[in-house]
Amino acid sequence: MNEQAKEQPLPPSGWREARQSPSLPEAHRSLKVPAHGSWLKKFLAFAGPGYMVAVGYMDPGNWATDIAGGSLFGYSLLSVILLSNLMAILLQALSGKLGIVTGRDLAQACRDHYSKPVAMVLWFLCELAIAACDLAEVIGAAIALNLLFGIPLVYGVLITAFDVLLVLLLQNKGFRYIEALVIVLIATIGGCFVTEIWLSKPDMGGILHGFVPRTELVTNPAMLYIAIGILGATVMPHNLYLHSSIVQTRDYARTAEGKRQAIRYATWDSTIALFFALFINASILILAAATFHRAGLTEIAEIGEAYHMLTPLLGTTIGSILFGVALLASGQNSTLTGTLAGQIVMEGFLQIRLSPWLRRLITRVIAIIPAVIVTALYGESGTARLLILSQVILSLQLSFAVVPLVQFTGDPRKMGEFVNARWVKLLAWGVAALIIGLNAYLLYRTLLG
Repeated sequence: MNEQAKEQPLPPSGWREARQSPSLPEAHRSLKVPAHGSWLKKFLAFAGPGYMVAVGYMDPGNWATDIAGGSLFGYSLLSVILLSNLMAILLQALSGKLGIVTGRDLAQACRDHYSKPVAMVLWFLCELAIAACDLAEVIGAAIALNLLFGIPLVYGVLITAFDVLLVLLLQNKGFRYIEALVIVLIATIGGCFVTEIWLSKPDMGGILHGFVPRTELVTNPAMLYIAIGILGATVMPHNLYLHSSIVQTRDYARTAEGKRQAIRYATWDSTIALFFALFINASILILAAATFHRAGLTEIAEIGEAYHMLTPLLGTTIGSILFGVALLASGQNSTLTGTLAGQIVMEGFLQIRLSPWLRRLITRVIAIIPAVIVTALYGESGTARLLILSQVILSLQLSFAVVPLVQFTGDPRKMGEFVNARWVKLLAWGVAALIIGLNAYLLYRTLLG
């Protein structure tokens, strides 16, 4: 009894509640981390959550902004994708750290810290963001089914409802199965774009130059607008809630040294995985630059347009087919993580335990209903506008997830000896301020400009 108490110390006194139900209880501490062995063996036991988080950084909502940026400005906006990815690495590291140190996911931490009215507002905004993200995934998958197999968009949207059954089947087998499927789909997307890059023969010098920031990003209003769109569409708020929960699926020692080791391996995991997301997003922009921009087609901005133009420009149908396969894998992958995030947020904020199948069905229905209505009434052009609207909603909610995360991980009363160092606090608040400012500007330009 005394040994167990020593391994599971109570959280620091800065939290309102000392004990609570675990996050994602059906998978909590379900994967054993070896106490002995090489660092590689321990790291591999932690590997997985980072790839589930990385999915949100390559979902269909990012594709339109990457395509538009590449077709209009060539390789110039690669530096923006790199900056977005570096910010994501920092924020996801803080999210994993919060979950490991406190035993709370971000939703539970908000419920414990803020008053009930504030927590309810944050919960509503987060549910809205998850619905918007799920909407983008549904539309992206439906567009891919339409492009690859000619399935009408309305039917494609309805087909996406059945992936809920896949999530349930995998979770019943174990959390590792979900992680394995996510990694396989990421590898599929990566393989498709490696081939696309090889077929498009991009300018390697232009690519390297594109990763270097330039003053034109600020002085050119059109470039600035797309750059802000890329930044706003990259960091997904639901990923911060998701990561703080799924790192707790690992059964590591709840001691100071055990937590320190868990933070280190979880940070490596998310950082490596997010570099895969950087490759995917950069590849979309590079493909657009090497095909559309080089051919003088600077107005290509929609996914459907890009798909149809790749075959004549690359001289082979395989280019369009691989593009569609990657889009379908991206949409399906994002669905898996989005439904988990929905469960985590509802249970964390409200302490309501719904059956996983019911929670995921609710999440899917919320996304499918507006997608079906708009698709039936307005067709492909309507889904494109709905996709843009979903990104605007995500941008609006992002600061309401970033600020609490930075606040909690910088508070010594909550984090104890694991509180952020001063330089990390300054960097994190700087990133938060930048995200808030850029997304506010993006919303202004989108809604009023």
